[in-house]
Amino acid sequence: MQFLASLFVAKPQIIGLVALAFVAGYLALRFMAPGIARRPASLLIASTAWGVYAAWEWLVLIKTPEANIRVDLLLLWPVLAILTVWALYRAFR
Repeated sequence: MQFLASLFVAKPQIIGLVALAFVAGYLALRFMAPGIARRPASLLIASTAWGVYAAWEWLVLIKTPEANIRVDLLLLWPVLAILTVWALYRAFR
């Protein structure tokens, strides 16, 4: 958990890169390998969720840079984890 916190908390650029990776995965599956993935559009849903999380982190960083207790992450991280696993499963099953 400490690793995830050091990677994603207060770093909206890295979170945005994760969102872009999902978009790149969608484009690759959609146009380069259409027979591999059944529903690559689920990756766009995960990309949107990660993009919203990046915007949220940016907002928290701008409005309250001294915030060191982040209760919002108790809700956001499980939702993102479940959505990410669901999107990957849905795209490749």
